[in-house]
Amino acid sequence: MSKTTVAVIDYGMGNLHSAAKALEHVAPDAKVVVTHEAEKILCADRVVFPGVGAIRDCVGEILRLGLDQVVREAAKTKPLLGICVGMQSMMTHSQENGGVDCLNLFPGEVKFFGDNLKDINGEKLKVPHMGWNQVQQVQPHPLWKDIPDNARFYFVHSYYVTVADEALITGRGDYGVPFVATLGQDNVFAAQFHPEKSQKSGLQLLKNFMEWDGTA
Repeated sequence: MSKTTVAVIDYGMGNLHSAAKALEHVAPDAKVVVTHEAEKILCADRVVFPGVGAIRDCVGEILRLGLDQVVREAAKTKPLLGICVGMQSMMTHSQENGGVDCLNLFPGEVKFFGDNLKDINGEKLKVPHMGWNQVQQVQPHPLWKDIPDNARFYFVHSYYVTVADEALITGRGDYGVPFVATLGQDNVFAAQFHPEKSQKSGLQLLKNFMEWDGTA
């Protein structure tokens, strides 16, 4: 029996080493490939689409390498996990960098948290949102298996996702404003947080992804 393979998309904009190591940890029998080669990505059994940094740079590199079509194809055919800016770049448009058109896999807008963000007690909140925060599971999903509701995950972001279709939302967070922490449709799941940095719950989510057949 051949090893299950997972391709981590490498377009130079993500903490690929830690994501790959986390996948190897939760699925020691799997083959983890970090690559920007379309053929290797599309031959893999499942695909991880990470991202950190400015959205303009991320989308620019995705387009330059022709990976936009690869992501679209993977989104149709196999389990696909978007992480952080990978998730944001799946939306229609981002306000970051003066406004950037994204891949438009899902109708939605990426918005800035704002300069005057406050919590429920009126205390000023720092942007970027950096650190641990709870995620409320608003829909059941195979990737939530063995993860308690309101588990804490590790976030680093100044922009947050909103979606036109609320049915896409599988998890919500709150940081002065409610935001989409996770979304899912068919064989695609995406998280604003970094599962590879989120200790037990994050590793469980990655393990669930490696066992997921892409059905809800």
